[in-house]
Parts: sequence; structure tokens; C-alpha cells
Amino acid sequence: MTGSVRLQQTIGSTARVTGFGYWSGLDVQVEFRPAPADAGIVFVRGDLEPPQRIRACVQHRIEVPRRTTLAVGGVRVEMVEHIMAALAGLRIDNCEVWVDQPEMPGCDGSSLPFVQALLRAGILSQPAIRHPQVVHHPVQVGDSACWVEARPPAIDGLSLQCMIDYGPTGPIGRQVLQLLITPDTFLSELAAARTFLLEQEAAWLRGQGLGLRVTSRDLLVFDDQGPVDNTLRFPDECVRHKMLDLLGDLALAGCDLVGHVTAHCSGHRLNAALVAALNVQAHSFPWKRTA
Repeated sequence: MTGSVRLQQTIGSTARVTGFGYWSGLDVQVEFRPAPADAGIVFVRGDLEPPQRIRACVQHRIEVPRRTTLAVGGVRVEMVEHIMAALAGLRIDNCEVWVDQPEMPGCDGSSLPFVQALLRAGILSQPAIRHPQVVHHPVQVGDSACWVEARPPAIDGLSLQCMIDYGPTGPIGRQVLQLLITPDTFLSELAAARTFLLEQEAAWLRGQGLGLRVTSRDLLVFDDQGPVDNTLRFPDECVRHKMLDLLGDLALAGCDLVGHVTAHCSGHRLNAALVAALNVQAHSFPWKRTA
């Protein structure tokens, strides 16, 4: 299987989203701007003089707990995964993302606000080919408890399977979801799935002076009975959000991946490690690494 070739896409006009950063609490505006073919996704720190550009690729990822952060020359953009998922899910390949703070707005904890703004801007085809990267051999990173794996595709396209396990008791439990990623399935099944955490995790973060502006109405906070002051959008919203994060992290490959990716209790670090391994294999022949 060689993967479908398609035309690249950008947006038809500028789109804006405002909010505040979950971690910093600072107000921030994101402005999506059209970009030429082969430009890729580029974050631009417009609050700096001159503006600083950070291409969205796995080589620019740095390790920061609980979020995907990119940095070039000491300049960073944080919590980019929901924006990257929105762009990847809609198959927007070329876009400049101008921001006036380091951290992206958390909004409702999902990709939906970004998706709605991008759809209002319109999506345009460009006269350039978007080349896929097909997974030809299995690649796995992680350990027996937490891992993520890419395998050759059974059908044309990118299919994802996510599994989370919060134990046999409690409101989250064990959840599994498998989905073929298309713009339609992304919009209906993933875009609205929100960030979640346990009540004790939220209390610990506040004790560290983090997330002080965030309430249980801004994202999903679970106590022993379920979401606090909130209602689930999907019965399995937690695993759907994990898949949303996975899609955003896989977008750091900078191409259309064709294969089947399974994530078991994975997170941003392992997701990025898989992308890095796939990028290495894409530039090696013959394929030698299988784990």
C-alpha cells in the first residue's frame, strides 16, 4: 500500500481565537493565517521583536510535563497539541499560527474552538502535492506498562487505537477506542473531547501555583462520582481526548502518516518518540529497526 496522494491545503482567510493559558493564566490571542504551499505549520511569536518563528516538527519538541512544547533558540510555544490536532484533523497543511504569549489558550480543553474558527476561515486547495509517509514495518516505543506502536496499514489512511486504564473502580475505568481518521470522523468523534484530570491531580497543581485560573467548568475534573460541575460530551470522552492528543502529536511528523497506531496508556513524550522513530525510518533504506 502506497498511501493516497492529495493536494496540499491552507485556509482562505485569517481566523482568531482568544482565551487564557491553563498553566500561566495569561490572556492570549491566536491568529491563524494562510501560508503558501510547502510552508508547513509555523508558530510565530508576534509579541517578540522581531517576531520569532517556530516550525511545528518533532525536532523542535522539548520535554515539558503534561503538554507539547516547541522551542527554537530559547523561544517556545506551549500546549500546542490541540491546535495541531485541529489542523491535522481538518487536513490543513500550511498555516502560520501567530500568538502573543508563549502558551496557547486552553479554551474548553478541546480542539473545537480552533476547529470552528478554521472552518469559518474556509479551507483552500493548493497546487502542490501532499506526500504520505507509509509505515512499512512495526515500530514501538515505551515499556510493558505504557507504549505506542505504529504498524503497516490494513486500509489506506491513518487509523488510531487508544487504550487508557484507571483501574476497575472509579468513574473513568478502562476505555478503548479505534477510529479511522478523516475530517468527518475527526469533527464528529474527536474535536470536542476535552482535557481531563483527577481531583487530587488538580489540587496538587494548584498547590504548586499552577492552573489557578482554571475551574472544573473549563475542563473535566473527576472525583469518585464523576465529572465535577460538568457533563460528559461522550460516555468515553477521556479516551477520545487521549486520541485527540495523539493525533496532535503525530502531526509533528509534518506529513500524512499512513498506518495503524496503537497507544496503550501513552502520553506526549512517547507519542513524540514514536514520531521521531518514524522520521528516522523514513530516511533509511532498507528498513532495519522494528522496535
